[in-house]
Amino acid sequence: MLQSIKQLYGNKLGASDGEIGHVKDFYFDDRNWAVRYVVADTGSWLAGRQVLISPHAFGSLHQAGKVLRVNLARKQIENSPSIESHKPLSRQYEEEYYRYYGWPYYWQGDGLWGMSGFPILELPPKPLTSEPAAASGPQSQRADTHLRSTQAMNGYHLQASDGTIGHVCDFMMDDKIWAIDQLVIKTGHRLSGKEVQIPSGKVDRISWDESKVFVNLTKEAILRAPACDDASVGAAPKEAR
Repeated sequence: MLQSIKQLYGNKLGASDGEIGHVKDFYFDDRNWAVRYVVADTGSWLAGRQVLISPHAFGSLHQAGKVLRVNLARKQIENSPSIESHKPLSRQYEEEYYRYYGWPYYWQGDGLWGMSGFPILELPPKPLTSEPAAASGPQSQRADTHLRSTQAMNGYHLQASDGTIGHVCDFMMDDKIWAIDQLVIKTGHRLSGKEVQIPSGKVDRISWDESKVFVNLTKEAILRAPACDDASVGAAPKEAR
């Protein structure tokens, strides 16, 4: 099922023993579009601090009300490695983070989530202190993976093969594997233009310096892409064409 990321911004986050803040952003892997972390704004609870919540901690995104529950205690989150001294996010920080929670490294193995195609949602009751298992798959190609912010990418212009058309205004995420399946593009005028969905597999590259997304599609093909509306949320992922 596809879930609009924009609709998740601002949702409250609840630990097993109380609220921990709200959803502020998502960090995704710019090589395979997997969402690796939810960025939580902790508000007055941990004043001035943001924390990362891995998809491993979520039982489901389809929960009653506007509170997303994570399978962690507030103390676990409070004592987790701080990202404030690790910006931009480094692999060294990620290793420390994953060791703290006792989760398998997503960059070890050939699957989208390491040895699996989706996050393992059955968690240990508390952080583990044991070292993770040795790598079981190639890592050299994953060491330079960059994590990017969906909020920062919002508004990037879309560069088709024959010119610029529209801008990124949302992302549709497969809520089982936590991967961005579709980009939502606002074409035409920012206020009156229509929104269409294009597969993330059509993205050739992203220029962070130019704030542009380059796609292997013509402007005409983009204008003929499926329209994005409320019915898109909860739909099955579309195959890239």
